[in-house]
Amino acid sequence: MILPNDPMILLSYINTQLRDNFSSLDDLCAGLGISKEELTGKLAAIDYAYDAEKNTFY
Repeated sequence: MILPNDPMILLSYINTQLRDNFSSLDDLCAGLGISKEELTGKLAAIDYAYDAEKNTFY
């Protein structure tokens, strides 16, 4: 899957997917066929980290 290049749009897209369609980051990555390391790295670059308890990037 091709993800949005803009980090803020990527953040919004991923959080929406987590809220509406996936119960965890691992499920999202498997379901979308994306690398967890690459995704978390892109969002860490704009100071966002995954909170497993809330199932969201903050």
